[in-house]
Amino acid sequence: MRFLGIDAIFHDPAATWCPRAQAATSGRMPGAVLCDTAPRRRMRTVPRASARKPAVRAARRRGPLDRGRVLVARLDGAGDVLLAGPAVRAVRTLARELVFLAGPPGRQAAELLPGVDRVIEWRAPWIDHTPPPLTKGLAADLVGRLAGVDEAVILTSFHQSALPLALLLRLAGVRRITAISNDYPGSLLDVRHVVDESVDVPEAERMLAVARAAGFELPAGDDGKLAVQRPLPDITENLGHLLEAGADAGKGTYVVVHPGASAPARTWPAERHRRTVRELVQDGHRVVVTGNERDLTAYVADDVAVDLGGVTTFAELATVIDGAGVLVAGNTGPAHLAAAVGTPVVSLFAPVVPAARWAPYGVPTVLLGDQEAPCRASRARACPVPGHPCLSHVTSEQVVKAVRELTQ
Repeated sequence: MRFLGIDAIFHDPAATWCPRAQAATSGRMPGAVLCDTAPRRRMRTVPRASARKPAVRAARRRGPLDRGRVLVARLDGAGDVLLAGPAVRAVRTLARELVFLAGPPGRQAAELLPGVDRVIEWRAPWIDHTPPPLTKGLAADLVGRLAGVDEAVILTSFHQSALPLALLLRLAGVRRITAISNDYPGSLLDVRHVVDESVDVPEAERMLAVARAAGFELPAGDDGKLAVQRPLPDITENLGHLLEAGADAGKGTYVVVHPGASAPARTWPAERHRRTVRELVQDGHRVVVTGNERDLTAYVADDVAVDLGGVTTFAELATVIDGAGVLVAGNTGPAHLAAAVGTPVVSLFAPVVPAARWAPYGVPTVLLGDQEAPCRASRARACPVPGHPCLSHVTSEQVVKAVRELTQ
C-alpha cells in the first residue's frame, strides 16, 4: 500500500483504498449487518485491487493464526475501557501484538486489561470532554505512533463516530479496519458492523460483537466477563494498616464508598454519602472512602471511615475494591472496576445513559435511582432537571439495606 501524507490525501486523485462493500446479515447482535471488503476467503469480499497481493503475501508470511500487530481503540473513560476487556481478549487470540489506543482518562484502565501488550495515549478532539484543537501536528503525531500496525478494531459508544480515527489509521497505513458505523464509511472501513441502536445491549457485549465481526473470538473457557491483570499491586505496606487487610483478612472485610463521578449529573449528594457512611458504620461495617477529590472524600468519611482520597493509583484502587465486600458508587469507572475484580455493587445509577448498557456487568448489583426520570437518555453531564430527581429520592437507608443484602 502506498503511504499518503496528511497533505496528500486531500489532493491525490488516487487516494482510495477499497471499493464499495458488499453487505451480509450477521446474527451476532439484533439488527446487525456486516460489511467486509477485506481479503478473507470465508466472507464475501471485494478486496482492494491495489492491495490484494501484498495482503495475501503478508498473511502467508505470518501464518493463518497470526494477524500481526492489531490495535484496539477506545478513546473515552476508564469504565468504557474496562468494558472493552472481553473484546480485547478475543482480539489477543490471533494478534501477535495487541496495542491499545486510549485517551488520557482511560490509559491506566487499559494498562490493567489482560491481553494488552502496549498502550498508546492520545487525546481525540472528537471524543474528549475538554478537546484540544485538531491540528496537522496533532494528527501527524498519532499517525507516526501507529507505524507498523497491521489491523485495527475501533470501539465506540453508540453516540460516537469511528470514522475520524479510521481516516488517521488509513494515513498510518493500516490495511484492515473494523468498526461500528451507521454512516456510510466509503473506503475508511473494511468491516462495517451496523447495529440497531434502539436495542439496548450491554456495552461489553456490543464491543465484543465488533471483535467477532472482525473475525476474533474469545478463547475456550473465557466467560466474557470483565477482568484485570493479576496479581494486583500489593498495598499492604502503604495502606494495609489503614484497611486492616493483611494476609489473613480475606475478601469482604469492608465496604468501599466512592462518592465522586466525572459528570455532575451522575453524582449522589455528598451529604447523603456522608450520612450513609455513618449508618454503615452503625450497622457494623468498616467503611473505606475512595476518590480523587480529597475535600469530598474527607467530608464523606467524616472521621468514622478510612479516607483514601487522592492516595491510590488506578491499579491500587483495584486492589482496594478487590478486598471489599461491596462497592457503593454511581455510574462511573470504579463501578466497572468492581465488576472487573468480582466485587458486588450498590449502583446509584443516574439514567442519563441506559442502565441496560452501562450498569455493572457480570456481578451482583442493586440498582438504585429512578430510571424513568426526565433526564433519561439525555447523556447530560450537568443535571438538566431541577432538584436532580433521578437520585435525590434515594435514601441512605436504602443504600444500607442494599449493602446488607449483598453481604449476607
